[in-house]
Amino acid sequence: MIKYDFYTYTDKMKQENQEYEQKIKQIQKIMNKKEIMLDWLDIKSTIQKEEIEDILSTAKTIQENADVFLVIGIGGSYLGAYSFIEAFKPYFKKQNCEILFAGYSLSSLYLNDLMEYLKDKEVIVNFISKSGSTLESNIIYNQVIRFLKKKYKDISKKVIITTDKKSSLMDYAEKMNFKTYVIPKNIGGRYSVFTSVGLLPMAVSGIDIKEILRGVKDGKKDISLAYEYAISRDLWYKKGKWIESFGVYEEKLLPFTEWLKQLFGETQGKNKKGILPISMLNTRDLHSLGQYYQEGTKILFETNIKIKKTTKIQIEKYNLSLDEINSLAVDNVALAHKQGGVNTNLITLDTLSYYNLARLAYFFMIAAAVGAYLLEVNPFDQPGVEEYKKRLKKDIGESL
Repeated sequence: MIKYDFYTYTDKMKQENQEYEQKIKQIQKIMNKKEIMLDWLDIKSTIQKEEIEDILSTAKTIQENADVFLVIGIGGSYLGAYSFIEAFKPYFKKQNCEILFAGYSLSSLYLNDLMEYLKDKEVIVNFISKSGSTLESNIIYNQVIRFLKKKYKDISKKVIITTDKKSSLMDYAEKMNFKTYVIPKNIGGRYSVFTSVGLLPMAVSGIDIKEILRGVKDGKKDISLAYEYAISRDLWYKKGKWIESFGVYEEKLLPFTEWLKQLFGETQGKNKKGILPISMLNTRDLHSLGQYYQEGTKILFETNIKIKKTTKIQIEKYNLSLDEINSLAVDNVALAHKQGGVNTNLITLDTLSYYNLARLAYFFMIAAAVGAYLLEVNPFDQPGVEEYKKRLKKDIGESL
């Protein structure tokens, strides 16, 4: 169960929503038509039953035959899966089939150490790129392929390609006899977490992807709340609140905020518009950034995620569970920040479960798209990202 509270810790009034009535009706028409990059709205157009079963079968094969499942991708090609896997991975217990990520940076130190680490491991690679031309991922993939060819006589069962049906990468995969998964045409990278892009790595990690998809399906029940949240953000943006801090009080959710930063940043940050998404891990960051939030320049608002129950650890001194103390910290920080002039949206999960996190992710996906339409920008392109790519490719001598 998830509870959304946009009023207790804010100065927002419900009457303010009424001025958005006409805009919301127009946005709902656009969303309902699903003409442009909106297949992620309906789980039936996101992934088919046959593909789910294929993913589960492939995941089992990977678990049985690999020490390391290496996912190569950047942005939406890895952040969704990474955020879910980290949320449910034990802090200190090593999994039998370890999932590692690469291709999201150009760090030679990381690549060098990764290759050294993989020397004595059985490795299966999943290269994810919708376009097939992503520079960072291609560079790392090519290095990994050289490594695999030296390590194995036949690599046809060691590589899985996830890409667009018509990309050059798909042609290459078929030529190499690699297993492939198709990214739906009308789903962009940052909205692809519930396609094979995210679901295969999740399944390999042991996550119940059917429970994930049940959460996505039930996420439709929260659509009106997602619109309400999008309106709140737009209202505060117009009042000079240009930064949104996604705060979590459980470190396992910190990678989820990385996915949120991409989702909102790439969806809405265009045409010199948009709210800057940042993240905060509490209570750790209350002892550093907390001072600024309480008494600094009033240019931000917060969206905090609270988990009600995780363990049964009791703190005898206070006759409270550690979860209860953590929950009180969330509430009292929000009250303090409200007193200091900082609005806080509060989202409460009763437990950290596959179902809850998937349902919450769907809520944020709806809100991100709706917020972009309120700003009158295209939710599904990223021209700013393309600009650096063009410059970098030119400087390294790659044809555009």
